[in-house]
Amino acid sequence: MKPTTVLIIGVGTAYRNDDAAGLIVAERLRARLPEGASVITHEGEGVSLMEQMAGCESVVVVDAMCSGAEPGVIRRFNAGTQSPPAQMFRHSTHAIGIAEAIELGRTLGKLPRCLIVYGIEGRDFDAGTQLSPAVESSIEIVTRRVLEEAQRLLAPKE
Repeated sequence: MKPTTVLIIGVGTAYRNDDAAGLIVAERLRARLPEGASVITHEGEGVSLMEQMAGCESVVVVDAMCSGAEPGVIRRFNAGTQSPPAQMFRHSTHAIGIAEAIELGRTLGKLPRCLIVYGIEGRDFDAGTQLSPAVESSIEIVTRRVLEEAQRLLAPKE
């Protein structure tokens, strides 16, 4: 069996409504991933997120974001070249979010060769378990895109 070369990390908090978007994408991907890819969920501190990426060749992170755009808007960032804007990923319940963790990893020389971040614009980050309708619609789109991204990353290089 081939070792995992693509790690997908769904980030979020299950009990903060739209903040669960990344966790839900990860769960929907579990049974659909090609060989060589794996998926985990992460509800912890940004620094521990970097620890989970350690030794991975390619990582795709999915999280809810809050940039002021319409709920459900999807953004893709190539974090290997530039961190996602920190102000978009501010709804973490932890002191260090995704963007800060990526910058820390970059400073320490610990980023994966390829690091992609998908953000789904949320509307409601209060306590609860209900997704906004626009976020719910975007989750399936992001699930398909991440699956395609994993297949592309696993494809033999010519």
